Amino acid sequence: MEQRITLITLGVTDLTRAKRFYEALGWQGQEVEETVFYQAGGLGLVLWGREKLAADSGVAPGAAGGFGGIVLAHNVRSDKEVDELLAAAERAGARVTKPATVNVVGFYSGAFTDPDGHVWEVAHNPGFTLNEDGTLTLPEFGA
Repeated sequence: MEQRITLITLGVTDLTRAKRFYEALGWQGQEVEETVFYQAGGLGLVLWGREKLAADSGVAPGAAGGFGGIVLAHNVRSDKEVDELLAAAERAGARVTKPATVNVVGFYSGAFTDPDGHVWEVAHNPGFTLNEDGTLTLPEFGA
């Protein structure tokens, strides 16, 4: 298996509401057969009905809003951008679950949940190179 992720699919309880939320954040997607696809840098983010996603994955659907064991991260280039993005997410209907602060690891971050409870971390970590095209280059941790 190659070491990469190509798609992240979020199971949503109300596709129209979820699409409106991501559009309010400035995302532009394409809806095809009750599924919304967003180009997100070098990968795709997909919104699909929670029940359909569970059935397609062969698992029982869980309740929306509970922690699903996954956090999506959006790195930015400054602490100010963290604050601005958290405020924009809140205006779009997000619930800020962790106001921006210097975290235990030493970089600035905050978090919010979308209307279906998917957690997004917004972070400025100067140790992670954020390339001009938005891709992230991890440092050599052992160096």
